[in-house]
Amino acid sequence: MSERPSWFNRLLLPGLGVKAVVIGGGYATGRELAEFFLSNGPWGGLYAILFATLLFSIFCALTFVLARRFQTFDYRSFFKRLMGPAWHLFELAYALFVVLILAVYGAAAGAIGNAVFGAPVWAGTVVLAACIAGVVAFGNKAVERLFRDVSYYLYAIYAVFIVLALWKFGARVPGGFATHPQTSGWALSGLTYFGYNIIGAAVILPVLRHLVSDRDAVVAGVVAGPLTMIPALLFFIPMVAFYPEVQSATLPADFMLQRIGIPAFHLLFQLMIFSALLESGTSSVHAINERINHVVLARRGEPLSRRARLAIALVLLVGCMFLASRFGLVALIATGYRALAYALLATFILPLVTIGIWQLSHTKEVLGTAPDPDAPTPRPHGVAEAQE
Repeated sequence: MSERPSWFNRLLLPGLGVKAVVIGGGYATGRELAEFFLSNGPWGGLYAILFATLLFSIFCALTFVLARRFQTFDYRSFFKRLMGPAWHLFELAYALFVVLILAVYGAAAGAIGNAVFGAPVWAGTVVLAACIAGVVAFGNKAVERLFRDVSYYLYAIYAVFIVLALWKFGARVPGGFATHPQTSGWALSGLTYFGYNIIGAAVILPVLRHLVSDRDAVVAGVVAGPLTMIPALLFFIPMVAFYPEVQSATLPADFMLQRIGIPAFHLLFQLMIFSALLESGTSSVHAINERINHVVLARRGEPLSRRARLAIALVLLVGCMFLASRFGLVALIATGYRALAYALLATFILPLVTIGIWQLSHTKEVLGTAPDPDAPTPRPHGVAEAQE
């Protein structure tokens, strides 16, 4: 009898995985917060963040319960079960997502390396790509350890950030809220932000194999909303102190850190951003590896080798990150993300709230956990002894 997964793996790890996808190149640098939240004014941005948090909790919970009921722990299997022959529509949207976000991550890593160390822009991009490829080569367990360890560092840095920011210029924050009461458009901004980021719930499906009941799935989904958006809120509030000028900064995080004026913390925060880029890029590439692994396992009876996982990752990263040098971080986020949001609302959320809810009412709960896809393939009795 297998050991029951820990409460951390069942209830927190899925939400930390979604956070890993969402925080990425724009959120960690503050660029997405400026584009989708602060653009509605301080109060409008605050309402949009809270609305996005609610949407994440609702739809992560629904996705997690369906994945458990279907016993589908990679996005290909999940959407084939959800959408039937039309599942390729989601994969097209996901391909757009991967190309876009890896380009954004590459641009952000290059900008960080240039701003902090004065390195050529391409250097930060190459270092990030090498780190992502190195982690995904080792499969599910390595990716889950990355989610866990980076999360501790990330939440700690954001907590210190808001303390220092409020200490240095917190007196300006109430004035920012009072001077700019604009609230129009916040619902659409919150929906748009949620729309392209909810893909995180599909990207982290391999993590859901630890869930042992529908209750686990619901709790993990509800918790995923706050886990994903609390760092955004902690970052957004100090940004209000410098609204509207901070909105035009390519790296709002760097803009804020320069005003805090503590070089050592500036370096720690930039390291946190790089770590966030690493876990976000890793989760997206790992999802593609798991999609391919599912097919290979069904056809050959053996999982993907580390060498194959590494090769797939490198091809993806090199191709996508070339876009980072062609376009800029601001342009990628401002234009590509809105189009992606509409595509994902049509190919993920719409089927989820129609076909998904209908299927949920016609399937029974499955108890227990899924087999570990990274476990060695069992060999017939006697083979091991013969080989030894």
